[in-house]
Formats: sequence, C-alpha cells, structure tokens
Amino acid sequence: MITIFRAPADFIIAVDGQQFQTADFSFDDLFTASNPLAWLRSKLPDYNLAQPREVASTPWLAPIGSQEVWAAGVTYFRSRTARMEEAEAAGGDVFYDKVYEAERPELFFKATPMRTRGHLAPIRIRTDSTWDVPEPELTLAINSEGNVFGYTIGNDVSSRSIEGENPLYLPQAKVYKGSCALGPGLVVGEVITPQTTIRLQVFRDGALAFSGETSVSQIKRGFDELAEFLFRDNEFPQGAYLLTGTGIVPDSSFTLRSGDRVAIAIDGLGELINTVE
Repeated sequence: MITIFRAPADFIIAVDGQQFQTADFSFDDLFTASNPLAWLRSKLPDYNLAQPREVASTPWLAPIGSQEVWAAGVTYFRSRTARMEEAEAAGGDVFYDKVYEAERPELFFKATPMRTRGHLAPIRIRTDSTWDVPEPELTLAINSEGNVFGYTIGNDVSSRSIEGENPLYLPQAKVYKGSCALGPGLVVGEVITPQTTIRLQVFRDGALAFSGETSVSQIKRGFDELAEFLFRDNEFPQGAYLLTGTGIVPDSSFTLRSGDRVAIAIDGLGELINTVE
C-alpha cells in the first residue's frame, strides 16, 4: 500500500517505511488513472527521499483535488435505528426503515473540495442547530471509471435536529462549510477487511465525553455496489469520494459543542482529528 499526505507546500508519499516528497503531484491524475496503484508506483522514482514527518502531529490538508464528496446513508443497522428515532416526531421514520431494506441505497451529495477539512483542521456545527453529531465513516476513493482503489477516514458532521425536523431538510443538515473532514491521508491499495475496526472518541475539556466502535463487517452493502449506484447514470470525470455510512451514533443526550476534539481511527488508515470551532 502507498499513502499520500497533502501538505500546504508539497506532498508526502509514504511507502515501505519511507517517505518521499514532491511538489509535482495531482490527485486528479491519480483519480483518472485506469490503475491508480500502478500509476502511483510508476511515479515513485521521480520523488525525492524526505526527512520523515510525524503523521499524527502534522496538520495535513484534505487529500483531495477536484473530486466531489458524496455519502451513503443507513448502511448500518445502528444508523437505521438512529435515523428512525430522530425522524419519528416528523413522521419520517418509515423512510429510513424502508431504505435499509431496499435494493437502492441512500446516496447524497456531501461536500465540495473547498468545504472539506483535513487532519487537525477545525470542523463546524451549524449555528441554527441544537443537536449535532460526528459521523465516523470509512471513505472510498473511486476513480473516474467507477472503480474503488483506495480509502481514507471521513467525518460526516451532521445536524440531527434539522434532519429530524423534516427529512427534506437533509441537504441543510449535511452540507455546509466545515461539515466534512477527510484524512489524514489517502491509502491506495487493499488494506480494508471485514474485521477492520472503526473507533470514535470525543474529548471535552480534556475528558472523554463519548466513545464507540464498530467494524466494517457491520456495513450492509458492498463497496462495489455503492460505487456502482453512485456512478449509475452519472459522471465523475475526476473521480469521487464516497463516505460509506456510520455505525457509531451517540444517543440523544449527546451533542457536539464548540471546543470538542473529535478523533476517528480506522485500522490501516490512521487517525483523523478535528476540533469543533
């Protein structure tokens, strides 16, 4: 596997315990390659051996070029239950039950590159929301031909109060500045198995306020299935990112606050950390 980290002035390519540095790298070229891993390996001789940087403590930009970020919903049973609970008062709970069992998944637009934050960058909660949660999600990198070739960590920050008021408010609950984070890097290669663990921790005033974990085996739908539906009758000339849903949902007594530190770890992908503005 090869991991790509995006810094403000250059890119770090980590492979086989070494780090390489280049200013001449394009995520768009990677996402438009028919075989992204082979393309990336062919570029390695052009990169310079770098002084290693500590991944966890380095502020990385989101590993994104021109790609749109999309998301899949209700792919875990826990997500189905939580979405039904939040929408029950508005009478929308039946829709989430139906989509969990339906052939067609729920897919929605999440973010543009400009609205996407990286590792150690601030994320936001809406000022007109009263109930907000992080949603830790395994995120697929899909090339322009619709093939999954890599993975990163995603945080689909969401307003449950707005979405629960009316399911038609989903875009407002999901799409706003600072509502999406990706990183710390993009891992190219097969590193995800059904046993891969996803962990979420939220720290408030230095203390653990919430924690939870799940595994990739709990995702109801296959990655290729989700990618196929996303690309069906659609086009992504620069490829796309697809968040695959969350299986960790805090209960109704928890809401994010300004100053909270959100840490999402996925085996093989590292840890994505963001603080709420």
